[in-house]
Amino acid sequence: MKRNTDHLIGRGSLEQRFEQGRLARQNCLRSALGLHESRGRDPLALLAESNKGRVAELLPTRFGRMLASPFAFYRGAAMLMAHDLALTPRCDVSVQLCGDAHLSNFGLFASPERRMLFGLNDFDETVVGPFDWDVRRLAASFVIASREQSFKKSAIEKVVRTLLDTYHQKMLEFAQMDTLDVWYHQLTSETLLKLGGASKVEKAAIEKARAKGSKELVKDAVELVNGPAGKEMRIKDTPPWVYHEAGATAREIGKFERGIEDFFIQYRSSLSADRQVLFDRYELMDVAVKVPGIGSVGTRCFVALFAADGHHPLFLQFKQARDSVLMKPLGLKAHPHNGQRIVDGQRLSQATSDVFLGWASNKAMGAEFYVRQLRDMKGSLDVTLFNESDMADYAQACGYALARSQAKAGDPALIAGYIGKSDAFDEAITKHAFAYADQNEADYSALKKAVKSGAVQATVEESGDD
Repeated sequence: MKRNTDHLIGRGSLEQRFEQGRLARQNCLRSALGLHESRGRDPLALLAESNKGRVAELLPTRFGRMLASPFAFYRGAAMLMAHDLALTPRCDVSVQLCGDAHLSNFGLFASPERRMLFGLNDFDETVVGPFDWDVRRLAASFVIASREQSFKKSAIEKVVRTLLDTYHQKMLEFAQMDTLDVWYHQLTSETLLKLGGASKVEKAAIEKARAKGSKELVKDAVELVNGPAGKEMRIKDTPPWVYHEAGATAREIGKFERGIEDFFIQYRSSLSADRQVLFDRYELMDVAVKVPGIGSVGTRCFVALFAADGHHPLFLQFKQARDSVLMKPLGLKAHPHNGQRIVDGQRLSQATSDVFLGWASNKAMGAEFYVRQLRDMKGSLDVTLFNESDMADYAQACGYALARSQAKAGDPALIAGYIGKSDAFDEAITKHAFAYADQNEADYSALKKAVKSGAVQATVEESGDD
């Protein structure tokens, strides 16, 4: 049975699909994408709503990490932007969205052939929606991050226009390419270095990611303890990120372990047949709680250590999959399984995905999860080390990567037809990016005031990656 993809793919010749994209401007002018509207919504009320179902003991940690900076707040407040975007005119050209395409959700990861690639690497919020929502979230993130670096407004405008110029040009190129060539296209670390002029920050990030395989993790993340069969591997506690017993941890691990046998049966069935054979070679050694970066704090997340032949390690992360924050603003129905939603979106959007990527439910917890390898040749670039030139180079890489992702997951001809050849789209997105950066600063200030007054509890600590 053929899947219905009418919401993603145009019909007819290349010229006809370009025209369909162009006609979409009638319902949503490109200039309308520059509008920002919040209608006086209460940011703290929306944040409180997003806390429902999270581990209560971790909510102060969530707010503490969001207090670190306006950009940290932005990372944890995707629901605020989704709410505001839904108040503006909506483009009819849809794509499989990342859903949270800020600049820190791009990074390095390895293909199954161990090639180092660059692209989107977080799909917790992925759904089908207007293609420009990801573009607008990414552009605003560059304004916010650049302001924190105290760049001049003219320099920030250059960064954003570099992002949009690259995205625009690459989308026009992908629209003209053979469909299979687009599907197989990869943005490698070598291409990243060429785009960025091989900066020291990029070189260091690539080398660091190459050294992050499961074997290398053993030195930092594993300790040997006495067990029934002698020395056994155990996950090392590294608070406040990974631990076995602290706060709600023992309770949450207990719930997870009660449903673990059925969980692994479900997870195994989500893998392809060859990867099921690979997974069967491993034995579970230990499970610990992980408290992920910013936006996911308070959701259930576990790290599991497996071993083949008793000493060949495999680290898997089980991360709770909740409704995407974009579902309500877009009027979408709940997905049958949010773990599968995330996995399907990632497989569709990325050039290639983790061989252990899968999903399952834990009935004892009443929670859905997706599964992936932990830190397997994954890396990110530290934008706090960037100068203005570095930030522009990184914007170019992200613009390229977003265009590649959307061209694979949707119809690049429809998107290119809507964007057109003029600067109208780029100008509108730039306008919105600066307007939303102002909104984000106001929302961040509201959280700071609430914490200072005692209305919101926050535990301040150093932030990390989602």
